Amino acid sequence: MSDDDRLLVIVEDDDRFAATLTRSFERRGYTVVSLTGLAPLEALLAARTPAYAVVDLKLNGESGLACVKALHDHDPGILTVVLTGYASIATAVEAIKLGACHYLAKPANTDDIEAAFSKAEGDVAVSLDGRPTSIKTLEWERIHQTLVETDFNISETARRLGMHRRTLARKLDKQQVK
Repeated sequence: MSDDDRLLVIVEDDDRFAATLTRSFERRGYTVVSLTGLAPLEALLAARTPAYAVVDLKLNGESGLACVKALHDHDPGILTVVLTGYASIATAVEAIKLGACHYLAKPANTDDIEAAFSKAEGDVAVSLDGRPTSIKTLEWERIHQTLVETDFNISETARRLGMHRRTLARKLDKQQVK
C-alpha cells in the first residue's frame, strides 16, 4: 500500500472546520493535506495523487466545483465528496457531473464523509417515494441556482430573479445557511 492510498485532500476555506476534519481523519489513519482553494490544489496535484478529497462548494472568491473538476481531470479514480451549506439540486447535479462521488449538506461529520466515500457506486434500491417538494424548497433551489450562475453576486441574482436586492438579502438571511 503506497503512501497516497490513504492521502486525503481537504479543500476548505474555514480554518477551524478544516482543522477539525483533519484531526478526525488523521485519527482514522488518513494522511491529510488541507488546502484553501484551486491554486494550492493544482500545486499539490502536480506532485501527488490523493485517493480521497473533501471539497467545500463555496470557497472564498471561487467555486469548489472548479476543484472537483481539477481532481477528476487529474485522476477520475479520486473519490471526491462535496460539502456545502448551500445545498441545492442544481449544484448537486453539477458536482456529480464534474466528478464528485457524493454531495453532502453541512453539517456533516467524519462518519458521514467516510460513508459517502464507500457509496460512490450509487444505490439502485434507493426509495423513489418522497414527500412532494414544497414551494419554499423550490424557491430556495431557484435562488441558489441563480446565485451559482452569478458567482454569488446578490445584486445580479436579484435582477435575474426580478426581485429587489434587499428582498433577496432578507430571504438569504432567513435561510440561515452556514
